[in-house]
Amino acid sequence: MTPPRSAIILCTLNAKYIHASLGLRYLLAQMGSLTSQTAIREFTITRRPQELADELLALQPSIIGLGVYIWNVTETTELVRLLKAARPDVKLVLGGPEVSYEWEAQEIVRLADHLITGWGDVGFPRLCQALLFGPQPLMKVMAGEQPTLDQLALPYAHYTDTDLAHRLLYVEASRGCPFKCEFCLSSLDQTAKAFPLDHFLDAMDALYQRGARNFKFVDRTFNLKIDTSARILQFFLDRLTDGLFVHFEVIPDHLPDRLKALIAQFPSGVLQLEVGVQTFNVEVQQRISRRQDNEKTVANLRWLVEQSQAHLHADLIFGLPGESLDSIAAGFDRLYATRPHEIQLGLLKRLRGTPITRHSAAHGMVYDTHPPYTVQQTAELEAATVQRLVRMARYWDLVANSGRFRQTLPVLVKGDSAFARFLAWSDWLWQTTAKTHGLTPENLVDALFDYLTTQRGSATPDVRAVLLQDYLASGARARPICLQALLARPRTQPLKTTSLRQRQGRHGQGQTQLDL
Repeated sequence: MTPPRSAIILCTLNAKYIHASLGLRYLLAQMGSLTSQTAIREFTITRRPQELADELLALQPSIIGLGVYIWNVTETTELVRLLKAARPDVKLVLGGPEVSYEWEAQEIVRLADHLITGWGDVGFPRLCQALLFGPQPLMKVMAGEQPTLDQLALPYAHYTDTDLAHRLLYVEASRGCPFKCEFCLSSLDQTAKAFPLDHFLDAMDALYQRGARNFKFVDRTFNLKIDTSARILQFFLDRLTDGLFVHFEVIPDHLPDRLKALIAQFPSGVLQLEVGVQTFNVEVQQRISRRQDNEKTVANLRWLVEQSQAHLHADLIFGLPGESLDSIAAGFDRLYATRPHEIQLGLLKRLRGTPITRHSAAHGMVYDTHPPYTVQQTAELEAATVQRLVRMARYWDLVANSGRFRQTLPVLVKGDSAFARFLAWSDWLWQTTAKTHGLTPENLVDALFDYLTTQRGSATPDVRAVLLQDYLASGARARPICLQALLARPRTQPLKTTSLRQRQGRHGQGQTQLDL
């Protein structure tokens, strides 16, 4: 059966299926008279580009708009190449953060017909009108326009029932950020601007009434304006029901009593807060133009862990200019002492357009030239040390952030420095297995047993006891070697699964950008 024709296709390649592109839905909401001729097609980066090209061209489009991000630029470049080879008459329009800066030498830009840099809400519908009805545009590259937020049609009606049932819904009450952290694209914003709140909450209520229960706010600074934050929190408190999950990114040193009182009312499993700590080094903070009161940050983190039932996800960045391994260790230990539920350990990326590049010469910053442009070494961290930190971050995800080793982790990191203890385990695991992927929970149980008993000298019965407790709680079915004698009987409890609300990751896949 031949699929229906759509003159305009809005397309992007998501990192995972559960991510639903907010940017594409914003564009669809602005298409006006062209809405009926416009369709969204979302894929994942795991699909073969040829399959995607065939599927898109089967719709017989005249225009394909492609959202280009750091995680999909390689695959999207190949898709563009295939599309132009098969149908050179189809106009390919690019947008998104990865092609909004330093685009002059990018292969994907050379291959495409047009590029809209920055926000595409106004420019993309206008360009489509010109391409379909004339006069034909004379310029290949056009600067996007950022309208006032009250001029934008909200996109949330374009989430389908399938999206609501199976995918994470991205929403935003504001755009922009008033802070100037130089590693972040939001440092280029003038300030944060809010959508009209009543209109926004009406849209959230419409989603809720349709059955939406997963809301991931992409606002960079949710708790910037307390009146707005309080109304949004109260909105969800008034709608507490089974399955509700709400995610916010919060400023770590700005948590007044009014917000605390509301946060404390949320039951377990509903509220997730992402806190970007990044570094506790005051000199490094000043160097990268980051404003943060470290004492208030620590106090607020402790309050959230001890006095609320919110799931706390905290971020640290390795490889910032001028930060040494000792400084990273001190920052990690300070954060770990507050006991957040997850600590996301990320390697610095040189995002196109960000002012972090001004430190490259002075601090010996060397970045990978291919996406995601991670730092390879600095004046303070040699390449081998950076790779140690990369492996540590991976193993931290497997052991700590997975939640599978809640009793064993404190035993593993017990000592003067949790960072030093875990890095030593990380080094040993790499030397022993030469793997960062393909390690099963059973592999990790046996590796932890071997390490704690042979390298740390812990008593065998004590190690087995905590590992057994963790393994039974994890719901895993197989039997690690070190626990076989204790797991002689077949286990019948079902394997636990991870829901949408768990392990969301930093900004999902980064879909805070609303460009094309």
